[in-house]
Amino acid sequence: MNQDNQNKTRKRIVTSTGLPVNEIGKLPPQSVELEEAVLGAMLLEKEALSTVIDILSPASFYKEQNGKVFNAIVNLFNRSEPVDILTVTQELKRSGELEFVGGSYYVSALTNRIASSANIEFHARVVAQKFLQRELIRIGTETIKTAYEDSTDVFELLDHTTQNIFEILDNNVRKQHDKMSTLIVKALDEIDAAANQKDGLLGVPSGFTALDRITGGWQKSDLLILAARPGMGKTAFVVTMAKNAAVEFNKPCAIFSLEMSSVQLVKRLISSETELPQDKILKGNLEPYEYQQLHERIKKLSTAPLYIDDTPALSIFELRAKARRLKENQKIELIIIDYLQLMSGGPDGKGNREQEISQISRGLKSLSKELEIPIIALSQLSRQVENRPGGSKRPQLSDLRESGAIEQDADMVMFIYRPEYYGLEVDENNEPTRGKAEIIIAKNRHGALETVKLRFIGQYAKFADLDYNEGQDSIYSSNTPQSLEQNTDFLASGTKTVQSKNWDKPEDNNNDIIKRNDIDDVNNPF
Repeated sequence: MNQDNQNKTRKRIVTSTGLPVNEIGKLPPQSVELEEAVLGAMLLEKEALSTVIDILSPASFYKEQNGKVFNAIVNLFNRSEPVDILTVTQELKRSGELEFVGGSYYVSALTNRIASSANIEFHARVVAQKFLQRELIRIGTETIKTAYEDSTDVFELLDHTTQNIFEILDNNVRKQHDKMSTLIVKALDEIDAAANQKDGLLGVPSGFTALDRITGGWQKSDLLILAARPGMGKTAFVVTMAKNAAVEFNKPCAIFSLEMSSVQLVKRLISSETELPQDKILKGNLEPYEYQQLHERIKKLSTAPLYIDDTPALSIFELRAKARRLKENQKIELIIIDYLQLMSGGPDGKGNREQEISQISRGLKSLSKELEIPIIALSQLSRQVENRPGGSKRPQLSDLRESGAIEQDADMVMFIYRPEYYGLEVDENNEPTRGKAEIIIAKNRHGALETVKLRFIGQYAKFADLDYNEGQDSIYSSNTPQSLEQNTDFLASGTKTVQSKNWDKPEDNNNDIIKRNDIDDVNNPF
């Protein structure tokens, strides 16, 4: 028999179910018998319907007629109408699909496939697994076919394939419910863990004392939005925060920088850690002692568990893939995204920009719950802040740009406000605003709405506690080369009182001045 005749014979082969074998001689994964058994059980018992309804969808069925019957059952269920042979037949007749599925005889015959619904959940999961296998085959076949074409953009193909796989996971792999007894144990464990923390920080610390006192650290599964107008210091704030978590508390963090390159971000980190001005680091205009200070202070930074990805126009699907790998391989505990509006929803580009931002926002919240880590996403504010009548330019939730879904999906929304940005030298309390910033917590699902005041040091691109003094941790450190040391010789000589220029006359009464016993004449103290 020649090759053509063999091919014709192969195409004519059919199975016992009447389904033809495909051209390559293999049947797609399927179990028509179990599909019919599941539908029969749903027609017989109401409990079976509740068990199966969230496991399968019409697309899960290999035989299209079975998918139509299942869809009719779901429509009746959604309308809270009875489900039996007669109502399903009537629903199929109403939609014009009764003849396509095989008439009322086929619907009634489904109940003969099974005696009870005892194993209905197991049968339904087998049907769902067969569907997943078929979907993986479909995606793999499309990928192979497209990869052979010379005009294919390989990165778009990767993105598209990843998106399809994640869609299968989202639509078919669902987390099951938990019993209250199990949840109570988990909750008590977390309460005990929080009680045993001396500093009260159960989550990932920000490194800012006042902020951590309110939040208790960034909590697992939370989506946090940090928004501000351009130039307020969004990137400086999260970079400082990531440095604090990674360097001071050894918490692995990942930064996805869509706006700045990795090296630019690292230069900011170096300026913040070494307290050397950014312009000096950028130009390399450093004195010898500053070079020494640079190399000494970046030692801890170079070994910190901090990971930076500067992929531009990152899609939510790429982010999920990268985040999962980082979680698995590096055990990251915090993700920072700079910033949300620079992300893309995916290769399809369906809908307007507001819908795309909503999709990204929902994807970030879903990812934080899946990985059980906090995600901090930076966001731009609209120009409404600048045009708001009156003196106050403090941002509000309504100022979030492009989508109301951002504030809905977020567990916490924070704004950065610096009065000196708008040329205000004093605040409402007549206090100077120079070098001061406010972190406004406008939404907080876990606590109070507060405003935290921090210090902003622009030349180092860093934020710090309000009472922070530059170099306070290292100015007297013996580990720092050529660091300042106390002049013990001067201290040993005792305290001397010197006449001030503000004294009126030498003969005035100076009894309020404390003097050493060996210095009697204030006009000649030495």
